[in-house]
Amino acid sequence: MSRTRTRTALLAALALVGGAAGTAVAADPDAVGTQAIPCTVDYKVQNQWDTGFTTSVTVTNNGAAKSSWAVKWSYAGNQRITNGWNARLTQSGTGVTAANETYNGTLATGGSVSFGFNASYSGTNALPTTFTLDGVTCNVDDGGGGTDPGGPGGPSGRVDNPYSGAKVYVNPEWRAKANAEPGGSRIAGQPTGVWLDRIAAINGVNGGMGLRAHLDEALRQKGSDELVVQLVIYNLPGRDCAALASNGELGPTEIDKYKTQYIDPIAAILADPKYAALRIVTTVEIDSLPNLVTNTGSRPTATPQCDVMKANGNYVKGVGYALNKLGDVANVYNYVDAGHHGWIGWDDNFGASANTFKEAATAEGATVNDVHGFITNTANYSALKENNFTINDNVAGKSVRESKWVDWNRYVDEQSFAQAFRNQLVSVGFNANIGMLIDTSRNGWGGSARPTGPGATTSVDTYVNGGRYDRRIHIGNWCNQSGAGLGERPQAAPAAGIDAYVWMKPPGESDGSSQAIDNDEGKGFDRMCDPTYTGNPRNGNSMSGALPNSPLSGHWFSAQFQELMRNAYPAL
Repeated sequence: MSRTRTRTALLAALALVGGAAGTAVAADPDAVGTQAIPCTVDYKVQNQWDTGFTTSVTVTNNGAAKSSWAVKWSYAGNQRITNGWNARLTQSGTGVTAANETYNGTLATGGSVSFGFNASYSGTNALPTTFTLDGVTCNVDDGGGGTDPGGPGGPSGRVDNPYSGAKVYVNPEWRAKANAEPGGSRIAGQPTGVWLDRIAAINGVNGGMGLRAHLDEALRQKGSDELVVQLVIYNLPGRDCAALASNGELGPTEIDKYKTQYIDPIAAILADPKYAALRIVTTVEIDSLPNLVTNTGSRPTATPQCDVMKANGNYVKGVGYALNKLGDVANVYNYVDAGHHGWIGWDDNFGASANTFKEAATAEGATVNDVHGFITNTANYSALKENNFTINDNVAGKSVRESKWVDWNRYVDEQSFAQAFRNQLVSVGFNANIGMLIDTSRNGWGGSARPTGPGATTSVDTYVNGGRYDRRIHIGNWCNQSGAGLGERPQAAPAAGIDAYVWMKPPGESDGSSQAIDNDEGKGFDRMCDPTYTGNPRNGNSMSGALPNSPLSGHWFSAQFQELMRNAYPAL
């Protein structure tokens, strides 16, 4: 994804030029005056390989408002669209039509809509030269972007998917802990996230590695290859208003301290030219923005702490500020945390969450161009894919949505949710080429208890419960879950719209302590980490399912590490 600068020109009056892989560009507009511009089209090839390419298209309507729209163009070569998103794409010969979906037909005067697609080709991938919006010829928006300098995957150039063609940083501190565990050497070489969960972590805590030390080690690991470093930005004021175990050091009103003592120093380090050759992925403020949707107001899951954070706006301001400052660094790729399907997959959370993310992404000087994508399931346990039932199944006269486990959610696993939520985010104004990350560090649910087929069809509950891989007591349980296992190993581009499976949460690091422990880290005690706790409205008043004898969040939990390896799926 590229930042954009806007130039427009009358397509009919100008000769177009363009590379084989890039943005369609027009001659300089200064030569043609300021004639009325009915519409502009920004067509960008984001990624190209020998036999195919990925493109994003943004259309801006400068005419009368529309309740439906259709964009058309023709190819000069043999390009064939294979799949797309956020528009209904059809092709006849060389001609392509992209028509609105039911949810994005409204296009106001001055409004824009984005969509994207994958396509195949051979020979030369020439750019289209003419675009129309409802039959009216549009101009070309030279976004100054498209394929990044050096071409797709070029040396240290900005790319559409930072994980493609790159190694990922292995944290030597986590590697040492994993290697010290019996059998841990089997996974000690896997890449995990580096958590900057307090101001002191920037320079290193208790003699541990600080941010510069990690980046220096990343340069060593990089060698002549491309390398991704994964950082978790996690220190908002009033952090984790619905989960005491992960409360942070900053109070609800300390937004200025967050900006000047946390984000600004991180941004300054990342901007050091010494680190310009690294691809730096940031996971921005997990478990923050979704709380503003689900745990406020009159909802039974609301908490006073979350109401405070919604009222003072410091989650939105903090995330916006972080996106703006970090997004100014050319080799930083910001991914905003988007909860998980068991949190915002319901109808009344889905669209509202996307709107809240858009609000944050346009606060404090940030724009949607500062957002490279989103990450789901961070430090959570939701199964990647549930193969034994679908949301469309009916058993004993009832929909799977009526089962106690699914509880009217529209999604039964994390990958289907992430792909659908990506489309929703694009529909509210995020760039069409955003990518999703899914944290698979603890969602494998393997071992001897893993179902091998659907459950009995005696009732919808026996069907779902007998077949589901996710064996939590309730989908709202999140702390050190008993029976969990390592999930899919980190990998790039595993599915459409998914930039990577990642292990952002380092396996073996506790979610929280099973009993109150005095500490100077700002971490509270949450009963959801107590295996004797009988629950609250956020987990359907169920048992917590947590492992016993757990340490403070972020501290090493050997028993959990061993259980995760034992229940890994795919198995170790």
